Amino acid sequence: MSREFHEGELLVQRRAGVQADAEKLSGMLGPASLDGGIGRFLAAQSFAAMTARDRDGRLWTSPLVGAPGFLEGQGRRLRIHAGFADADPLHGVSVGRSVGLIAVDFDRRRRARINGTLVVAGPDGFEVDADQTYGNCPQYISQRHLDDPGETPTPDGGPAARWSAGLTDAHRAALRRADTMFVGTIHPDRGADASHRGGNPGFVRVEGDRIWWPDYPGNNLFNTLGNLAVDDTAALLVVDFERGTALHLSGRATLEWTERGAPGDDGRTGRRVSFTPDRIVETAGLPLHVSGDVRPSPVSPPIAGGVDSP
Repeated sequence: MSREFHEGELLVQRRAGVQADAEKLSGMLGPASLDGGIGRFLAAQSFAAMTARDRDGRLWTSPLVGAPGFLEGQGRRLRIHAGFADADPLHGVSVGRSVGLIAVDFDRRRRARINGTLVVAGPDGFEVDADQTYGNCPQYISQRHLDDPGETPTPDGGPAARWSAGLTDAHRAALRRADTMFVGTIHPDRGADASHRGGNPGFVRVEGDRIWWPDYPGNNLFNTLGNLAVDDTAALLVVDFERGTALHLSGRATLEWTERGAPGDDGRTGRRVSFTPDRIVETAGLPLHVSGDVRPSPVSPPIAGGVDSP
């Protein structure tokens, strides 16, 4: 994988005035390695989210859950000892697909991203040939404790999915109360990417069938926004950690530039992402067990208004 940023990332970095700052971190984009610290981190996790295109070419982001050790990295190869249930939109994802994966330690507010190509896919799991591996900062991660799910479940069967073409009131309510969301994007040459977005409940706004959220200050790499500057294909995932359910949304997203401090600009960046879904899937049965209280990230900005109507 090239250490150079692609054209979309450079475009957003220049407009945001942070290209020099981003260049200092370009070493993060170097050759992939899952040895050392990142391998140990992955081995300790029980939750990840993967972005890929399904058998029909539609982009989705879906959860992967397993006992610690279900993510096993060595060299450039990531082995995932868990699969997708029949109802999941990525069930049956095929070898050769570009994938983006993010693993999150909610307890310690840490996360790592792995982008690459699916080289093995079967009912019991996957293998990814990694092109890119790097850690992300702990900002905006709501702290929660996920209990060990025990033995990794067999993903066969399970509750049927509920599919829809538009948002329901229940979908809107789930989005508005979310403090954690995963965003999937894709670049025609660099491939798929999965990223985390977090904030205080209410940071995701819903206006009819349009969903939007403010962009918060981060590492200035703009992987997600850079992909959207080139290809507006996008996917969202919102997980209900208490109920073990997931809301998957596939559609189109655009980066919008606003005045800094405009209504809804919680992070005062003058940037927000607007997303319109055209396919929605609700799934259940995730082996998630949460104990203790949820602690909001201390750096998440307060909600700064903005339209949020049915």
